[in-house]
Amino acid sequence: MEPVSDLRLLLASRYPLVVAQAHDEPRLLDVVRRAAAQLQLPVWTWSVTSGLARDGQPSQYRTADATAALQTLEALQQPGVFVFRDFCTFLQNPVVTRRVKELAQAARPGQTVVLTGPRPQIPAELAELALRWTLPPLDHEGLAGVVQRTLENLAMQGVRVTGDPKVVEGVVAALRGLPAAEAERLVRQAALRDGSVDEDDIAYLHRARAEQLAGDGVIELVDTSDVDLEHVGGMNHLKEWLALRGKALDSDAERFGLEAPRGVLLTGVPGCGKSLLAKALAKAWGLPLVLLDPARLYGPYVGQSEERLRDALESTEAMSPVVLWIDEVEKGFAEGGAGDGGVSERILGTFLRWLQERPEGVFVVATCNEVAQLPPELLRKGRFDEVFFVDLPDEPQRREILAAHLSRRHRDPAAFDLALLAAASKGFSGAELEAAVVGALYRAYGADTELTTGAILKELESTVPLSRSRAEDIQRLRAWAGERAIAA
Repeated sequence: MEPVSDLRLLLASRYPLVVAQAHDEPRLLDVVRRAAAQLQLPVWTWSVTSGLARDGQPSQYRTADATAALQTLEALQQPGVFVFRDFCTFLQNPVVTRRVKELAQAARPGQTVVLTGPRPQIPAELAELALRWTLPPLDHEGLAGVVQRTLENLAMQGVRVTGDPKVVEGVVAALRGLPAAEAERLVRQAALRDGSVDEDDIAYLHRARAEQLAGDGVIELVDTSDVDLEHVGGMNHLKEWLALRGKALDSDAERFGLEAPRGVLLTGVPGCGKSLLAKALAKAWGLPLVLLDPARLYGPYVGQSEERLRDALESTEAMSPVVLWIDEVEKGFAEGGAGDGGVSERILGTFLRWLQERPEGVFVVATCNEVAQLPPELLRKGRFDEVFFVDLPDEPQRREILAAHLSRRHRDPAAFDLALLAAASKGFSGAELEAAVVGALYRAYGADTELTTGAILKELESTVPLSRSRAEDIQRLRAWAGERAIAA
């Protein structure tokens, strides 16, 4: 339901206490005023700096204090909507909490108290009385109006503004999920970069929006500018699968009857390119890549971990279309958790529900090394489109990987005996092959000589690969994947 109509219905239903979550306070106040106007209700606003005031009138005397403002409200008998901005911090005071509770219990006809904030916390004393309501992000039409007005103002100021409807639509899509004021600021910021707003600014706006929404520290925007799918050796089956799924991102796919791809779980031997593939995938699809680090979710206070996860997932949804990369997923969503008061179980439950119900536009790439630690609920069909097993590269794949690492370091692969190096590196992972090339480069630079096949061969001979030092673990992984995953 449209937010004004939704809130009008709540006010008309005479809820005495509403807790409104909103990151865009000016827009929230506009929605409240429009909803109240349809019911012919006056709007009062309070803040700790200005006190309590009816719209269009001066503040009530000495009402900046929270307790005094509530006392004033208790004395008012007429209907109205009373918006207390950032008030939840004052509910730590038991006297303030009690006054709010008594106001809500009194339930005076036509009076509704609205407590606002970006992440409002409600004490247990008010939990049964308070109705939670969240202001949804600007819809496409509302955001398009903000962009259009901003572009018109910039054009009047002499800025070169594109007239191409497709470019304007791209700008709107790049700003999805942001408050109106922040969207306007980013468009102006893009204009200041080169004195114009055109197609070249769309990629900049995508990145700026992602950085803005990833500012809480739990999720992180990952730079993918220096990777390509060509840098990922082997995994040809997985690459073909991803290329096919990538075509379903087009608008024509929906009309054809296809749903957008949802995600993939990559498990396998450590160091074989799972993380590199996540970066290359986002680059190939032209989408921002957001890293969710499960270790950052856990906080010291009750409910904080679950709230961090919900906020991170909401921010990720606001960035869509986007690739969400969860590295070493088993470290944050593993089985067990009895020793932490059930926090891990609640985190897992929240994540599983989101995986099942997440909106289109968020493609999840989860990587995992210790698959035995994953709960079976995470592996069942519907959570991910497919589960792939990334094994150690075979000889042709090792040649590809060595060639890719040499090319990235400004060396011509044709100048090296790749067949010899690939044969000598049986059982090496992609990361171990890279380490051998880098180690040989260090030795060559220190000796003031050029990199040679022999130098790389010496590095390989002095390395004990994971396939020998942890042979039992890798064999166990392969046995698991034989019946539960597709070879990448």
